[in-house]
Amino acid sequence: MKLKFGTVEENVVTRDEFPLEKAREVLKDEVIAVIGYGVQGPGQALNLKDNGFNVIVGQRKGSKTWDKAISDGWVPGETLFEIEEACEKGTIIQFLLSDAGQITLWPTVKKHLTPGKALYFSHGFGVTYKEKTGIIPPADIDVILVAPKGSGTSLRRMFVEGRGLNSSYAIFQDGTGKAKDRVIALGIGVGSGYLFETDFYREVTSDLTGERGTLMGAIQGIFAAQYEVLRANGHTPSEAFNETVEELTQSLMPLVAENGMDWMYANCSTTAQRGALDWWKPFRDATKPVFEALYDSVKTGKEAQKSIDSNSKADYREKLEQELKELRESEMWQAGAVVRQLRPENN
Repeated sequence: MKLKFGTVEENVVTRDEFPLEKAREVLKDEVIAVIGYGVQGPGQALNLKDNGFNVIVGQRKGSKTWDKAISDGWVPGETLFEIEEACEKGTIIQFLLSDAGQITLWPTVKKHLTPGKALYFSHGFGVTYKEKTGIIPPADIDVILVAPKGSGTSLRRMFVEGRGLNSSYAIFQDGTGKAKDRVIALGIGVGSGYLFETDFYREVTSDLTGERGTLMGAIQGIFAAQYEVLRANGHTPSEAFNETVEELTQSLMPLVAENGMDWMYANCSTTAQRGALDWWKPFRDATKPVFEALYDSVKTGKEAQKSIDSNSKADYREKLEQELKELRESEMWQAGAVVRQLRPENN
């Protein structure tokens, strides 16, 4: 159906329009092979299985993620296989490894993409930057995308709660004439609340910008800046953390999620309203040049190249842990660990 978002009309698919029963009918003869069991793999695989689809998992035997798959109920030789065997068995191959992992494994996956199969992504990176990744699918298969707007952990958690994450969907290549039905059915199957249309390029450029921006990078930067200013002016760690992070995440963001920013403003004190209305535009004006530089870096492929170069190095995980350790051991997030322990539901 078509819905207006502000003044712009977009194509969306809802569960009412494409119910789970229809999705099961579309995919009744398919074997969905989920390759990779790291970030998105567990949530999507388990949701599809619980929704009644024929799902198998492909993972390296003996790895931590192989063991995790077993602990989640996947059975070696029945629903859990080595990657190459899963690719051979699958009629739909969900390629859910990291971007760097996809580059490494592509030759193995490609040889099992026989005519009529579907290659499924949850990120447009590999195909959009094919000159850098070498991921060029054969012409006689479907190449499709469903990108849940959240982590695999959130996707699974909200599914178990009877809710759902919104997802985008895209068709890069319709080699069989069935790509549209396949991608929508998979989007419903993984637990999407609704699906909105995009393409591989728009998905990856918006996603890379969002991750580096308000979803992760910018929010951590803003948290750190406010926390440091409060601490420098004599506020305690607990006070600085509560005013910077805890109140936002536990009180105000749920109000925004319910009915929007204006509604959240209307449900705060008049003093808070006045200050927020006075200061949001200066913050926009201060950060917009940073976002413009960020988007340009994404658009020109610089961010993709950085990601490939960094994540392909043998010592990538060791360096990642060092950087995460710096965050984890900062005073702000050490204070946060104590604050979380003191939440009423934990006592």
